[in-house]
Amino acid sequence: MRRHLTPGRDRQPREPGVRIRPGAGGAGIERLAAELRGEAFSPHRHDRYAVGVTLAGVQTFRYRAEQHYCLPGEWHVLHPDEPHDGAGGTDEGFGYRIVYLDPAVVRAALDGDPLPFVADPVIRPVAVPRVLADALAHLDEPLDEVAAVEVGTAIADLLRAHAAPGRGRCRPLDLGAVARVRALLTEEPTVRHRARDLELVAGLDRWSVARQFRVAFGTSPTRYRTSRQLDLARSLIRAGVPLSDVAVRAGFADQAHLTRMFRRSYGLTPAVWSAAVGARRPGR
Repeated sequence: MRRHLTPGRDRQPREPGVRIRPGAGGAGIERLAAELRGEAFSPHRHDRYAVGVTLAGVQTFRYRAEQHYCLPGEWHVLHPDEPHDGAGGTDEGFGYRIVYLDPAVVRAALDGDPLPFVADPVIRPVAVPRVLADALAHLDEPLDEVAAVEVGTAIADLLRAHAAPGRGRCRPLDLGAVARVRALLTEEPTVRHRARDLELVAGLDRWSVARQFRVAFGTSPTRYRTSRQLDLARSLIRAGVPLSDVAVRAGFADQAHLTRMFRRSYGLTPAVWSAAVGARRPGR
C-alpha cells in the first residue's frame, strides 16, 4: 500500500527540541522531515527553492516583512536567498516535510525562462501536483535520474503557475559563462577565488558575473560558494568529525565563523543541527 501525505500523521516530539530526518536526495534535490517543539529557526536564507508541506501543528514564519501561517495540509514556497525564520504557532510546535531544489534545475525545466517568484508563499494543497506529494510521502525511496527530473519539472510548473506577474525576461544572459563560474565554485568550495579568477572563467567582467549569476541562480557567487562549504560541513558533522576540524576542512576561518555561516543558512547552530539529525558523536 502506497503511503501519501496525511496531515497529522507525523507526530510531534514528546520532549522539546528539534528533530530532522534527511531523506534520499537526487540531482539538485534535497528532501527532509523536521519537527520542532519549544524551538525555532532564527532568521536565515537558503540558496535553493524550498517547497514544503506542514503535517502537524501550525507553522509560522516571517517572510518579506509579513507574518505567514501554514496549517496542516498547506504548502509553502520560499524563493532562494530570501530571509525567513520559522516557529510553531502554538505550544505544540509543528512538523513538516520539504524539498530543496537547485534553481539551475528550475531554469532548465523552464527552458531558460526567468526564475519564478511566488509572492504569496502559502499554497493550498489542491494546487500541488501528485508527483511532488508522493516525493515527500516516500522520503527514503531513492530518486533515480528520471524521478528527479519528474520532481524538478513538477516544482518548476508549480512555481510558474503561482508566480507573481511582471517578472519578464531582462537583458540577455550568457548562461554558459555563469555556468562555468558555478562549476568552479562547486568543485572548489574551500578556495576563495579572486574576482579576476571568475572573470577569466566566465569571459565576462566582474560586474556582469555578479549580476548575471544572481539572475540565473537566484543568489550571489559568494553565497553559492558558502552554501557548498556548508554542504561539506554537514557531511563531515554527520560523519562524527569534531566541529573545530569541520571548520578547517570546510574552509572556514575557525569554528566561530562556521557557526555564524551555518546559522545564517539553516537557522540553527551546528551543534543543535548535529543533535537534531542524530549525527555520529566525534571519535566514534
